Amino acid sequence: MTQRPPHALDAARPEVAAIAAAERTSVVVIGGGINGIATFRDLALQGVDVVLVERADFASGASSASSHMIHGGIRYLEYGEFRLVRESVRERNDLLRTAPHIVHPLETTIPIYSLFSGLLSAPLRFLLHRSGKPKERGALLIKVGLVFYDLFSRGGRVVPKHRFSGRRRTLEALPDLDPAVKYSATYYDAGMADPERLALDVLLDGVAAHAGAHAANYVEAIGLTPSGVRLRDRETGAEFEIAAEVVVNATGPWVDLTGAELGEPSEFGGGTKGSHIVLDHPELLAATRGREIFFEYDDGRIVLVYPIRDRVLIGTTDLEADPAEPVVCTEEEVDYFLSLVHSVFPAIPVDRSQIVYRFSGIRPLPRHDGEAAGSVSRDYRIEQAPSSSRRPALLTLIGGKWTTFRALGETLGARVLAVLGRERTASTRGLPIGGGRDFPRDADARRAWIDRHLGGVAAPRREILFARYGTRAAEVVRALGDGPEQLIADGLLSTAEVAYLALHERVAHLEDLVLRRTDLAFTGRCTPGTLDQLGAALASALDWDLERLGREIADCGEVLRRHGVPAAEGAGRA
Repeated sequence: MTQRPPHALDAARPEVAAIAAAERTSVVVIGGGINGIATFRDLALQGVDVVLVERADFASGASSASSHMIHGGIRYLEYGEFRLVRESVRERNDLLRTAPHIVHPLETTIPIYSLFSGLLSAPLRFLLHRSGKPKERGALLIKVGLVFYDLFSRGGRVVPKHRFSGRRRTLEALPDLDPAVKYSATYYDAGMADPERLALDVLLDGVAAHAGAHAANYVEAIGLTPSGVRLRDRETGAEFEIAAEVVVNATGPWVDLTGAELGEPSEFGGGTKGSHIVLDHPELLAATRGREIFFEYDDGRIVLVYPIRDRVLIGTTDLEADPAEPVVCTEEEVDYFLSLVHSVFPAIPVDRSQIVYRFSGIRPLPRHDGEAAGSVSRDYRIEQAPSSSRRPALLTLIGGKWTTFRALGETLGARVLAVLGRERTASTRGLPIGGGRDFPRDADARRAWIDRHLGGVAAPRREILFARYGTRAAEVVRALGDGPEQLIADGLLSTAEVAYLALHERVAHLEDLVLRRTDLAFTGRCTPGTLDQLGAALASALDWDLERLGREIADCGEVLRRHGVPAAEGAGRA
């Protein structure tokens, strides 16, 4: 985010005012990615007074740069990470039940080009913890992995078991696939169309769970004090202190930078960079037949071609990265992605003109001196700083991934409760999230729910609202009132809905709305006119003057250009 000069109107942020006025809380969670948010919700459900602060927007860092998958991590079996795979499969199944408005079953197919390859090298990696480039994985090795994968899912199965196909059946199902394929394995994981919205639902559930739970974006922790934490509101520059018994550093790839800022230097992190591109390519989308194609590229990397919305997501890389520097998807990575598509769908041309969005983030991995990036553990751990009577207890989270956020939040919450000397009173296991509550489970139930709760809304808008909010759409429609809607962004939003998002979903800047409260940027639907419309609606809701409006549109346009969205050119020049 570009640092903006203070603006008098920015002081009217009730969540920041509430934190400053409280002066004291039990726990401060630093970091508003999904793992910090999950910990915040878990503690709020125990009735613990807890404050969460995020220096940018919620879920704007590593949490916004994922592959949009909820998965067990079948390849982690190769490295002996059975605990992580077991937990991941359990959490995947749980999320399919608790967040069905965002998390959905994802049929996944692995093209296979040999029978026996990898049978020796994979056990050696497991037994001797070897890293480096793996040899090609053959059908027998993949079969063994999927049998174990199904076993981990047997207790709470919500998706079908895997199946194998020979060349003929594979090409009948996926006729555009590389004709050199010999076998394919198909299994189910889960996808999430809007990770940022899922993170926001978890956050809002936490805020609603307890009156002593407060969360603020654009607030940074700038140091520990003898009694708590010193905070700075990045919107106004105002600084204040809040007393706390426990401080949690959940800043993902930036744990060491945050530790240094707090006066507790560490060397825990070793994140790697992962990039993706999004294509508007109807032919490639059709070629996937609605399946994720998950395969091994020539360099041994496991990569994916994933249909999402009406676009195709391609990823990912695994490169060393410096968390002190911003990361972007480079032209070399784009070349890599285009070549990998050609390797699996050789007859379908792809080029840069079809890219509507590109993004990059740093995985919150542990330090891994000399170990190949792809083999670094995706598991998590918690470190506690040596106790001191002069400062609050400091817990630092290392690692973690999207799939296991609930279990991680509960584990970290338990450590906090132990420090506080409190007992757990509630579990998040099986607890519906946001718009997943009372979610209709089939097409008939969906139609009935929409007719009953959104019947007063014009037909196209009903589906848009239901897709964006799930069953929370009923609450949104009530808040919008009965007046006529002024539609903007080609009918994807209205001025009243923008005002709702600003008020209820902590929108502080135009980029929050475009990149994280909606999928307008991700799907490439940001024209200059769209930015102008959204900016004007947000200016009305937040009482921006013309100077602030112009700055917001320019800043958002610059962010979009870094994501490869040239359509932002010209915004605000009408």
